[in-house]
Amino acid sequence: MLLPILTYPDERLHKVAAPVKEIDDRVREIIKNMAETMYDAPGVGLAATQVDIHERIVVIDVSEEANDLLVLINPEITWMSEEKIPWEEGCLSVPGIYEKVERSAQIKVKAFDEQGEAFEFDADGLLAVCVQHELDHLNGKVFVERLSPLKLSRIKTKIKKQKKNA
Repeated sequence: MLLPILTYPDERLHKVAAPVKEIDDRVREIIKNMAETMYDAPGVGLAATQVDIHERIVVIDVSEEANDLLVLINPEITWMSEEKIPWEEGCLSVPGIYEKVERSAQIKVKAFDEQGEAFEFDADGLLAVCVQHELDHLNGKVFVERLSPLKLSRIKTKIKKQKKNA
């Protein structure tokens, strides 16, 4: 089932997600719907916050074929490199806006999968950027809020115009 995606500056995007207490069929159904929504959009990542579910769940697929779904439940970044890389980011909650954001070049992540199994992995490049972007969502932050006040102001003006002309 496709879920409606909240768009910036919706206040619900600033809500901090709560940890998932039990990984059960309800959570697996949320994951299935989130993955379907992300692929349909199309996007490479989706945090539960973006679909108005305020639990720490993320789906990501950075593969060219869109066939390598990564599910992160209660994800945590356990290490970030001091080296930063600029990456042009977009967001399903901020359609049509692409801006360069500096993020850690490499990260280590721990999370649970949809079966409740703990796992860890290292990430760099697009996957590292994507994980950091989606975890920002779980913490109530949208990528445009990492930009300068001037850029953010311009983006808000552009979004208002888009909504008025829609």
